[in-house]
Amino acid sequence: MALRTAGSVLVVFLWSVAVVQGQDGWSVTYTPQSICTLKGSTVELSCSYTYPRGYPSRYNVIKTFWFTKVYPVEGYVSLSDDPDYKGRVTYRSDKRNGHTLKITDLRESDSATYKFRLITDQTRGRYSGYPGVTLSVTDKPKNTSVSVSPSGEIVEGSSVTLTCSSDANPPVQSYTWYKKNGGGYPRMTGPHHVFNQIQSSDTGEYYCEAQNEMGKDRSTTINMDVKYGPKITSVSVSPSGEIVEGSSVTLTCSSDANPPVEKYTWYKKNGASLTGSEKTYNFTAISSEDSGEYYCEAENKYGRLNSSSVSVDVQYGPKNTSVSVSPSGEIVEGSSVTLTCSSDANPPVDKYTWYFQNKTFQNGFGQIYNISNFKSKDNGHYHCEAWNGRGSRNSTVLMITLPGKQTSVMTAAVGIIVVVLVLILCLSGFMWFRKKASKSTSDTRDTSENVQGDSSPVYDNISSMAMTPTATQTAATVDQDDVHYASVHFSRSKNQEVPLYSTVQLPQPQKQDEDVQYAAVKFNRPSAATP
Repeated sequence: MALRTAGSVLVVFLWSVAVVQGQDGWSVTYTPQSICTLKGSTVELSCSYTYPRGYPSRYNVIKTFWFTKVYPVEGYVSLSDDPDYKGRVTYRSDKRNGHTLKITDLRESDSATYKFRLITDQTRGRYSGYPGVTLSVTDKPKNTSVSVSPSGEIVEGSSVTLTCSSDANPPVQSYTWYKKNGGGYPRMTGPHHVFNQIQSSDTGEYYCEAQNEMGKDRSTTINMDVKYGPKITSVSVSPSGEIVEGSSVTLTCSSDANPPVEKYTWYKKNGASLTGSEKTYNFTAISSEDSGEYYCEAENKYGRLNSSSVSVDVQYGPKNTSVSVSPSGEIVEGSSVTLTCSSDANPPVDKYTWYFQNKTFQNGFGQIYNISNFKSKDNGHYHCEAWNGRGSRNSTVLMITLPGKQTSVMTAAVGIIVVVLVLILCLSGFMWFRKKASKSTSDTRDTSENVQGDSSPVYDNISSMAMTPTATQTAATVDQDDVHYASVHFSRSKNQEVPLYSTVQLPQPQKQDEDVQYAAVKFNRPSAATP
């Protein structure tokens, strides 16, 4: 065996001598007997013939050629006349009866046994040299392809086998597997590449490379489309950043799934599912009641998966602002009173302003305002104003007053009674002294009265008294109507003592009594009184 290399072309000659002894002493010798070379290369086939004794006087060779085919009609066909070799073969001979066949641009179809034939001028002088030269045109692997098993959909977690096949002469010696655009490959394995539990990360395009001693060939790619249920499900909020009440907000559910997610379900944490099954959930004008945590569920034919929750924090200005007072019962003069301003706001209220009678308090800017010693001057209307970065809101007005004291009313009533009693005693004393002063003249008057009869009763009216108002008297007249105090009655008997009567009553129509005397005393209420 010998090797001959021309450039990158490898030609293998198997040296042996084939001698064919023809009739009448003709024979053909081939050197070498077999040749193995690559497709596309050039090869030369050589032979020589011998002739019998008496040649060339008795025999004349008129034609020589190489052939591979014998047709029933045409018979032996010279390679130079064969359409499959046209333009690719040439002959060369020498003086020692050596003949060479040169074939260029070898094809795998050129693999055959090539024989030399000579024709003489004798009727039966035609000879072919057997067995000829065996030419094997080999090539690197070709028609390399990849198949997948089982066929149909590939589901995550299942077992999958890739198979590489190739036409090669000599046979393929090694296989290398590649993942298109996949790091970590190639993998040197056999014609089969097995995924025991295929994963979604194995999705991609694969191809193989078959190699023998003549070269290598790469297959076309095959797509491995691994199906799986939703994974890595999440929710995003748009716009990002602060969410203001009344603005438009969109929630978007994202999930990695193959085939893509077919159905989305939206939930509010600690609440029922929301209306809608689309990838997005929209708030056209979001309100404070929409604050909370939201999540979605993604579903396809291979499974379903919930996302983690995302917080939606809706910001708004103060609302439902109100004022409360402590203690909540009756307020006692001099006690401590606490006012508290409450308001629903997000972010929380950062400033409070207090108002009394619609005027701003001095230093009244906290949530709590305390009045340590409540007095009547503190009676009035109170309200607060709550502020945050989104606006402000006033509370309703709260009226706070001290109630009237029961002890002061009772004191005024007792004072009035005392003044009335003092006045009655003074009146009684006055009338008693008057009686003494007029006793000396009473007999004369009685005699005259007995003569004249009882037709003319005497009235002595006292309309007013000159008094200097005192604090007690002034207190006795507070909130009282004008009152008449009456009367003193004297008996008409001459020898009897005149009894003294004193009564206090409201003004009433007077009846006509016989032989009585009246003394009426009237006191007017002062226009101003201090209790």
